[in-house]
Amino acid sequence: HLLLFLLFVGPFNCFASYSRATELFYSLNEGLPAGVLIGSLARDLQLPTAGGQHPASLQPPLSFTLASHGLGGQYVQLDNHSGELHTSAVEIDREALCMESSGSTILGASAAVSSSSLSPESCLLLLDVLVLPQEYFRLVKVKIAIRDVNDNAPRFPVPRIRLSVPENAPVNTRLAIEHPALDPDMGTNGVQTYRLRDNYGVFTLDVEENENGERTPYLIVMGALDRETQDEYVTVIIAEDGGTPPLVGSATLTIGISDINDNCPQFNDSQLNVTLYGNSSLGTHVAAVHAADMDLGSNAEITYSYSQKVPQPSRDLFHLNESTGAITLSTKVDGDTPRLHRLIILGNGPGCIPAVITVLVTIIKVMMRPPEVVPRFIANEVEGVVYLKELEPINTPIAFFTIKDPDEKYKVSCYLDGDGPFRLSPYKPYNNEYLLETTKPLDFETQQLYEISVVAWNSEGFHVKKVIKVQVLDDNDNSPVFSEQLIELSIEENNVPNAFLTKLHAVDADSGERGQVSYFLGPDAPSYFALDKTTGVLTVSTQLDREEKEKYRYTVKAVDSGFPPRESIATVTITVLDKNDNSPRFINKDFSFFVPENFPGFGEIGVISVTDADAGQNGWVALSVLNGSDIFVIDTGKGVLRAKVSLDREQQSSYVLWIEAVDGGDPALSSTAKITILLLDINDNPPLVLFPQSNMSYLLVLPSTLPGSPITEVYAVDKDTGMNAVIAYSIIGRRGPRPESFRIDPKTGNITLEESLMQNDYGLYRLLVKVSDHGYPEPLHSTVMVNLFVNDTVSNESYIESLLRKEPDISVEEKQPQISIEPTHKKRESASCMPTLVALSIISLGSIALVTGMGIYICLRKGKKHHRADENLEVQIPLNGRINLHMLEKKPVEISNI
Repeated sequence: HLLLFLLFVGPFNCFASYSRATELFYSLNEGLPAGVLIGSLARDLQLPTAGGQHPASLQPPLSFTLASHGLGGQYVQLDNHSGELHTSAVEIDREALCMESSGSTILGASAAVSSSSLSPESCLLLLDVLVLPQEYFRLVKVKIAIRDVNDNAPRFPVPRIRLSVPENAPVNTRLAIEHPALDPDMGTNGVQTYRLRDNYGVFTLDVEENENGERTPYLIVMGALDRETQDEYVTVIIAEDGGTPPLVGSATLTIGISDINDNCPQFNDSQLNVTLYGNSSLGTHVAAVHAADMDLGSNAEITYSYSQKVPQPSRDLFHLNESTGAITLSTKVDGDTPRLHRLIILGNGPGCIPAVITVLVTIIKVMMRPPEVVPRFIANEVEGVVYLKELEPINTPIAFFTIKDPDEKYKVSCYLDGDGPFRLSPYKPYNNEYLLETTKPLDFETQQLYEISVVAWNSEGFHVKKVIKVQVLDDNDNSPVFSEQLIELSIEENNVPNAFLTKLHAVDADSGERGQVSYFLGPDAPSYFALDKTTGVLTVSTQLDREEKEKYRYTVKAVDSGFPPRESIATVTITVLDKNDNSPRFINKDFSFFVPENFPGFGEIGVISVTDADAGQNGWVALSVLNGSDIFVIDTGKGVLRAKVSLDREQQSSYVLWIEAVDGGDPALSSTAKITILLLDINDNPPLVLFPQSNMSYLLVLPSTLPGSPITEVYAVDKDTGMNAVIAYSIIGRRGPRPESFRIDPKTGNITLEESLMQNDYGLYRLLVKVSDHGYPEPLHSTVMVNLFVNDTVSNESYIESLLRKEPDISVEEKQPQISIEPTHKKRESASCMPTLVALSIISLGSIALVTGMGIYICLRKGKKHHRADENLEVQIPLNGRINLHMLEKKPVEISNI
């Protein structure tokens, strides 16, 4: 069949080829989302559709169906009606589908087929699609090539790669690096290059590609190597693919330089001179030679031997250890033994010219044997080392030494050579016994090892030395010592939980476990402090509040691990530093002050008490008035509240202020309090007479007025309150024909007629009424003139007015008004006769009727008076003058509120 290929560029384009022999070919990128159009089978097969040239009624509907739902079917969605092929919700991963690296990998919905025209990197999905109905029936082979995208980074199979290079490797030596990086992507998206992060100036990388396209990195030596200078190089090998953008992977590359035998043994000296006494015993150490080889392992093995130039007698006299190079006396020195021996010793290494050293041994012939020093140890001794515990008491014995002359010809003496607290003294009663002992306690922390010698010499001057090493053993004799006995710390309050405070440090001069220090809190430490036993880190597990507690003081212990353990104690003091976490606090939320009115300006009204639990600048509080600052002022430091002006209760009876307290923190915190100032009344207003309105007014009183009848009233108000506003009325001056005919009620101010008026009682009556309050300390009063004209009519008003204009000649009575009303009728003496009793009964009944009527009248009058009092409350008019009508209007008082 003829295949037609249509090539589209971009991740969402695909190309298709088709033939009427039912084969289509598409390609798309891996990893595309669901719903991407792969191709339209109906269009690519050139099948008629409803939109074609034939009428829709003549076209049977097409049907597209997957022949079977295999592995490939889960990655696509086929529209059964339109034949459009889309990607499904299952994402296509080319590396997961096609794991084989050679040949074409083909995954089908029915069966796999091969295609020789595909590249080795191809990965195909095969789908079998049935097209119905019968008129268009065919089996369509759909091949979908999955294109690779760079979605995988190179990855080395192992994290660490080790490579060995001989130190004598020449320049341009190539070494293949095993475990190359792997990249599941194909083509240019696979691994392309390798590089080293640090090549040390002696290495580089190259990449070789085999027939299968696999790339292998090679390490190339670019400079000389020397294991003795540097035996290992550690770097990072990086693999990079060819994608856009490129992805990389890395592994640690360790290049070990292997040793070769490029060094030979060498002696430090060319000649060694030693002296040997002729009476030395067999096995006496004469000398030791040592050569060094910089190589490793078998390349550095050295053996020692005599040169062929060394005569056989010298070889027989001195034995040479081939491995250690030690020379010892192997035969007795006699009179025929030469006094000088020249020993040429060779240091032999594999493949090397031997190193040479000459040992000159001079033998000093003696005719006598040296003194003998024989030790017998009392203290523990191992291989010439004596072990003593520190703090052993003075005169602790170490060893006995027996000093003697083998020939028993010469006198032998001895002494102790070396520094240390030791003494060698004769042990009596024996002549040749000496005792080595201590002279003071040993201290491990001062010195751990002593080297002393017991020297014996005879009368001929021959010396013998016996070297003794004394190792001091540590004991737990030191307590831990804190670097500071008083540890002063500070921390801000409101710290985070488990906050770090400090790290304690104590040192114990003892060694081993005896010097290991553990840390503990003392019993006086609060439970919310924690101390790490091993590290000495001190923390606090909770938040600290300076206002709750400012200072903490407790002990800590440092304990060593000796037996018995020793400890030391230090004191920890912690100062909690203040933070501005408390607002100013008033002792009350509401303050009330009672101040007498007319209080002088800038007088002290009261003290506003406020506190702040913080300290320093954070606890400094400034007070201010939020409202009413034009009248009131507050002393910031003392909290004294003052009024700038004198206050008048009659103008405003109370004030409500809001006081703000602001502290000095940053940021500042504040709070407010309500201040109520109530003005107390003082008696600064005399009663104000509202009626009668003028001293020139008068009232006509008919002569027929019955006794007890109300004539008129005096009505007054007082702008003060309380007892300062309680008013009493009294007549302090009278003038008229029979002035005592009228009386005034001290409480109500009602003026009534006391007695019947006669013919002679006609005329003008002038009553001077005093209106007085009950103020303290001194009552205030006003006066008003009440004019009553007794007559049947007023025929000549001008005459009456002329009388009123004349200054009345009235004498003022000093009698104080009484609030309680005293009875006006005197007691009548009772008579024993019946007529009198009858008369009294009649009078009583009449009085009851009269009183009842007067009570009703008075109640009506009082209601009227109270109504007028309410209307005229808080009204001020001048005394003894005309009423100013605009002053009778009430003026509302504005009270500011928050």
